[in-house]
Amino acid sequence: MISSLIHILRLARAGFVLAREGVFAKVDPSMVPASMRVPLMLSRLLARREAKSGNRLAIAMERLGPSYVKLGQFLATRPDVVGPQVVRDLEMLQDRMAPFGREVAVKTIEASFDRKLDEIFIELGEPVAAASIAQVHKARVRDRNGERDVAVKILRPGVERRFTRDLSDMFFAAAFAERHFAEARRLRMVEVVETLARSVRMEMDFRLEAAAASEFGENCNDDADFCVPVIDWDRTSRDVLTLQWMDGIALSDLPALEKSGLDLPALGRTVIQSFLRHAVRDGLFHADMHPGNLFVDHQGRLCAVDFGIMGRLGLKERRFLAEILYGFITRDYRRVAEVHFEAGYVPSHHRVEDFAQAVRAIGEPIHSRPADQISMAKLLTLLFEITALFDMRTRTELVMLQKTMVVVEGVARKLDPHLDMWSTADPVVRGWIEKNLGPVGKLSDAGRVVSSFGRAALALPEMLQRAERLTERLEEATQQGFALSPASVEAIGRAEARRARWGNAALWVIAGLLAWLVFDITF
Repeated sequence: MISSLIHILRLARAGFVLAREGVFAKVDPSMVPASMRVPLMLSRLLARREAKSGNRLAIAMERLGPSYVKLGQFLATRPDVVGPQVVRDLEMLQDRMAPFGREVAVKTIEASFDRKLDEIFIELGEPVAAASIAQVHKARVRDRNGERDVAVKILRPGVERRFTRDLSDMFFAAAFAERHFAEARRLRMVEVVETLARSVRMEMDFRLEAAAASEFGENCNDDADFCVPVIDWDRTSRDVLTLQWMDGIALSDLPALEKSGLDLPALGRTVIQSFLRHAVRDGLFHADMHPGNLFVDHQGRLCAVDFGIMGRLGLKERRFLAEILYGFITRDYRRVAEVHFEAGYVPSHHRVEDFAQAVRAIGEPIHSRPADQISMAKLLTLLFEITALFDMRTRTELVMLQKTMVVVEGVARKLDPHLDMWSTADPVVRGWIEKNLGPVGKLSDAGRVVSSFGRAALALPEMLQRAERLTERLEEATQQGFALSPASVEAIGRAEARRARWGNAALWVIAGLLAWLVFDITF
């Protein structure tokens, strides 16, 4: 129960920091549920006077830690949802956070390789970009191919501890919500946090990031409009990642892109189509495609960096994704509905016809319209209402895909406000469907089925033995039953008593915290 109190206090602090920085000051009360209007009024009383100036949300996010910074990076790509002023505030979180000192970076490098810096790099410059988890330095190396420039990514000191703390708070909040709210159980919030936690743990081990970048690069070898930097494995460890230096213009630098004379609408189409190719064709996609991670090189190619967060889709999920997108493109809403039922996304007690009608309500208002005429906020609201109406539970394997699709669309919109998502996606999705769901694809499926039957036949004897052992154990349990020892019963009673005592203590702590806040505001 002590840990529960700690979670409550940290979450209360997060709300207090956001309120003190004036984050809620400009929220329209009419746009929030009635039950939240009183807390909204209290949050405005907490706001400090100087919090009315710009950049307050970014400052609050940075104060709250790396997990909140990640949230801010996502919101920075959605001007139609949070507004252009908020976007300008949050853009500083993408790659312009305060760097740590070069001397700290040197210590990290030398500790990682157990060698002096000059034995690894000819020179190491000052940081050129700093984000929530790591920062990047430009360096120079010498090997048998001569001298070359590289990018060196170095883990922030103490970031693992901060992420562990923030994620534990998220787990606590998700578990609390699932216990008390049916909607939270439907969204499977705990599983969503678990998915994010696994992603974060992988992101903080640069050896895994290097492996993902290497695989991603092999998949993109034949893509003329997309490139991935080459990994320097000899200078990569858990805390240090070294890879090819990419010269180019960041997509976050819109004035430089406009000045360069590049075809920005074409670049916007490349962003969308590259993501779809990677997701549908390869089943491996870059899941952190904010503008600070994308560059245009001197050949006009789109180049990606920062491969800490990658998404994966199995063949089944890729097929469903392609068919759903193709159904929207061709306005075949019946097929979109059928695919949802075949995939198990919608419970079978609902009717396909009813769900097809709901899908039409989503697709028709946005079909063949440019992006600047679509309100993504309204679209997401409608989609959320429909998923609740049809008892659709969150698919944790698709969380990363859904999040990245929204981010990618936001990046492309900045390059071309009139972008038509459907016509842009059509060539990639149609080509994949023709190749994989046509005659050639059916032959490949048949081959996979035959191979699966062969593996199953080889494993059949072992499966029968396991089934026999399991049946014997179930029979024993049925005959003898399950019993709790007196010690177990006594332990359960003590645990329940402790839970009641700590529940009361938690209420007193919260009351004291509120009293302290009121005193702080008044005096």
